[in-house]
Amino acid sequence: MPLINVRGAVDSLANSRGRTTQHILLGLGLTAGAVLTSAIIARRNAPTPDNPEIYSDYEALEKPKISPPPKVFAVVWPPLFLALTLSGLRIWNAPKSAARTQALTLWTFVQGLNAAWMALGPKRLGGQLATATAALGTAGAYVWRARRVDAPAANMVAPYVGWIGFAGVLTEELWRKNELKPTLH
Repeated sequence: MPLINVRGAVDSLANSRGRTTQHILLGLGLTAGAVLTSAIIARRNAPTPDNPEIYSDYEALEKPKISPPPKVFAVVWPPLFLALTLSGLRIWNAPKSAARTQALTLWTFVQGLNAAWMALGPKRLGGQLATATAALGTAGAYVWRARRVDAPAANMVAPYVGWIGFAGVLTEELWRKNELKPTLH
């Protein structure tokens, strides 16, 4: 039975050849922490069976016909969050350069916009639509910049860009269908 080279596997996955374990763990903590923050914000702002509407003093929103069932979101987000984390870690571990700094900055903005989009929730559609649009543009810029630093890191985020684009379409459709209903308190 062949011996598994754990460090080699980590280096291959995380783009960390030549990096210290401390550097890798710091990058993992920073990237996972940023993505986990978005996930926690999403969880806190998600409707639950006990509390189907976070903002119960608003009228129910008319949902678009193209809206997937809520379970789809529960299945899609975890792998996207994992891909975002791993992509950020690969860029973190790349050799220092202006392109790396730009990619990390854009990655950080993507995380902030993702958290803001989720914090706004479905009842603040105008803000959510603006944030989704900014997140799509920023994620696209991140992919473009990350490709110059580490192509696999850029490829990992491509599904997120597609999903956030779709989520933006859903938000726009939701906003359009409900534009006469008050959504801000």
